[in-house]
Amino acid sequence: MTDRNGVARLLEIMARLRDPQQGCPWDLEQDFASIAPYTIEEAYEVDDAIRRGSLADLREELGDLLLQVVFHAQMAAESGAFDFASVVEALCQKLVARHPHVFGDAAVESADAQTEVWERLKSVERARKGSVSAADGLPMGLPALLRARKLLSRAERAGLAAEDGGDPAARIASAVAALRAPSPASEPDAGQRALGELLFAAVSLARSLGLDPEAALRERTARFESELRAAERRV
Repeated sequence: MTDRNGVARLLEIMARLRDPQQGCPWDLEQDFASIAPYTIEEAYEVDDAIRRGSLADLREELGDLLLQVVFHAQMAAESGAFDFASVVEALCQKLVARHPHVFGDAAVESADAQTEVWERLKSVERARKGSVSAADGLPMGLPALLRARKLLSRAERAGLAAEDGGDPAARIASAVAALRAPSPASEPDAGQRALGELLFAAVSLARSLGLDPEAALRERTARFESELRAAERRV
């Protein structure tokens, strides 16, 4: 079982890998930008292990994800920006601040109520950092459907739900009609914009029905994959 000594050993190994004299050439060549894609990939592999129900793989993938955190922290420490300990301390402070019903005197009656409290606290944190828009802090690297859903949720909380363009079902029909119509020569990107409108409206419709568009598309894709594999076996 890993304890504090185990974490210290992990940090020592990472520091050794980045040692200018005795480290690994590949690790030494990396920077935040080059490591970022691996960080995203490892998060998806954690998700995949969970969906497959493999706890053995989950243990391994969580380790790989932890490596990404340690790698970024080591590079930051080398530049004097921050270190792993400060990452942990900032996380501890955030968890305590976002759970006043656990670490304070606030009362939260349900998980949904806690989500609302969480979002309000995150809004305060964004404002403290100088954010002026409900859209601030949403990573561009999020899957497009997920980012659209989160953006719509924030717009609703900000009282700007109507800004998404009105009735989603009507917008879906309008987008389908636009896709079927020939694109004017003067607007070569008209089809792409219409497709974007269709997908965005579909996300809006899913939210109005209490559905998760990312999960829905993932499930449909999984069914298609099963159908494809079955067809290949028949051939």
